[in-house]
Amino acid sequence: MQESRLFKIIYYLLGRGQATAAELAERFEVSVRTIYRDMDALSQAGIPIYAEPGRNGGISLLDHFVLDRVVLSEQERQDVLAALQSLTAAGNTLDGDTLNKLAAVFRLPAENWYEVDFSRWGVSTGDNEKFEALKRAVIRRKCVRISYVGSYGGESSRKIHPLKLMYKSRAWYVKAYCAEKKDFRLFRLSRIKAWELLEEEFVPEPWPESPEQMNASEPEPVVLRFSRDAAYRVYDEFDVGHIREQENGDLLVSAPMPQDGWLTGFLLSFGAQVEVVSPVYLREVLAGEARAILEKNRPGMFPNRES
Repeated sequence: MQESRLFKIIYYLLGRGQATAAELAERFEVSVRTIYRDMDALSQAGIPIYAEPGRNGGISLLDHFVLDRVVLSEQERQDVLAALQSLTAAGNTLDGDTLNKLAAVFRLPAENWYEVDFSRWGVSTGDNEKFEALKRAVIRRKCVRISYVGSYGGESSRKIHPLKLMYKSRAWYVKAYCAEKKDFRLFRLSRIKAWELLEEEFVPEPWPESPEQMNASEPEPVVLRFSRDAAYRVYDEFDVGHIREQENGDLLVSAPMPQDGWLTGFLLSFGAQVEVVSPVYLREVLAGEARAILEKNRPGMFPNRES
């Protein structure tokens, strides 16, 4: 127990820089006397830890102190390399030399034993450049001007304060504050057609913890029935906890989903393999879109061509 606490104290000080004995005692639920005993144990183990008296004093580690590789187990070192390899695959966030150097420090082979590629099919240069630009904006707290295609197909120009990049459901998003909407928004990277990194800086605000803080309610559940032939896609798109298998093999799905133009297009991609159970109005929307598609693609009808 003490050994675990000693490492946690080191990690805490590496992250915070300095802490008082009382702060550490409260953090690790021990007495101040125990914290001072831990300091002695760390010092005897060769860790350069010291206490500075005074009003602004506290417990610190010497500048430039780094943990030796032996602090991490072999499995933990492999996990670190695997995580960095995944980030590299996400869009050139690290180069090969960085991974090779870290592998040498860890005394582990640097071969990639698996491959992760988050880019779309085809040439991915633009996606990678976009990812790198937004990453720099998040780190440097720079505003970005983007041209964005919304769920209903309209294109708009937005100035955003990018707070964090997020990967969810096989797609990259940027969590940001939108200056035009004066609210927090999620922007899907694949829908950002153009971007410009601005010199203007912003002060980041915390991302809202609940839908109420975003002035938006949780999306209403949509209940869908899929034929068994669509099972491979259903399990791709939905969490297994939202799927109920029926006696005839159909799959009943109930999940909160944003009811906008994206949802209509998503459901149409299943063709006749999906039935909307609720809400009722969504059935009418889907049927209307299907009729419009039929009118545009009626057999025997050909588009007008210029002579």
